Amino acid sequence: LQAILNYQQQQFLEAHAPTHYTTPNGQQIAITYTAHQAPSVHVILQEMFGQLSSPLLAQGQVPLCFTLLSPARRALQTTSDLAHFWRHSYFDVRKDMKGRYPKHRWPEEPLLASPGRSMKPKKA
Repeated sequence: LQAILNYQQQQFLEAHAPTHYTTPNGQQIAITYTAHQAPSVHVILQEMFGQLSSPLLAQGQVPLCFTLLSPARRALQTTSDLAHFWRHSYFDVRKDMKGRYPKHRWPEEPLLASPGRSMKPKKA
């Protein structure tokens, strides 16, 4: 597609339908576009700590859908409303995952936690 577009059209396309999403920690994740589903990304849940709401694409018309992954990269939940996930579903996910992955961070306040590595720091 890029080959048939001029520079101005490429810039417009990138602004409204970007190829990558940047997590709060600065990691670039490819956005998947399909014909009959919302644009989506697969990201480890801890990478999203601090992200208050789902970003909107296409001039604020289309929410980006997140498949939030466990530390083993298994799908935990899919949502296009991160604000609702943090307020409601996260606490059930946290309860289940804290026992399964005790070495990983599962803060009580995910919006105040720093995003990034899911492992707890090693004690000195």
